[in-house]
Amino acid sequence: MADSSRREIEDLVEVLNRHHLTELEFEKKGVRIRIRRDHVPAVSSHQVDGSKTVDAGSPLERPVPILSAEPAHFLTVTSPIVGTFYRSPSPDTDPYVEEGDIVKKGQVLCIVEAMKLMNEIEAETDGKVVKILVESTTPVEFGQPLYLIDPLSGS
Repeated sequence: MADSSRREIEDLVEVLNRHHLTELEFEKKGVRIRIRRDHVPAVSSHQVDGSKTVDAGSPLERPVPILSAEPAHFLTVTSPIVGTFYRSPSPDTDPYVEEGDIVKKGQVLCIVEAMKLMNEIEAETDGKVVKILVESTTPVEFGQPLYLIDPLSGS
């Protein structure tokens, strides 16, 4: 791997850490790089022409530091877009989830509205909603943490 490619990947890891993201995907000139942080060391790979996945190399196999006081095994659900955060489908209905609720993978957690489109944000894993980090009707940024989910509590 060329030094410039390695540096670009390291820069992406820095962005992942700086913005408390759990996953980041980047594509440039037909090369897709996906970096994901769970409760294990960071996994990174890039995909060439959508056909094969190549390990990005040992420098990224070290653990990515967690930059919060929350336990490392919590999954941070982040906003995939800039928009307005809604905890319920309409103002007169109950929220999709409350703190302490057990959720299933694929279950709707909230809506982020962008340009009059309602984007349902789903749980990426079974678990327990530990913390709701945003108030309903609040503007959110791309990558902003919305929920903390304890994946170990879902089973």
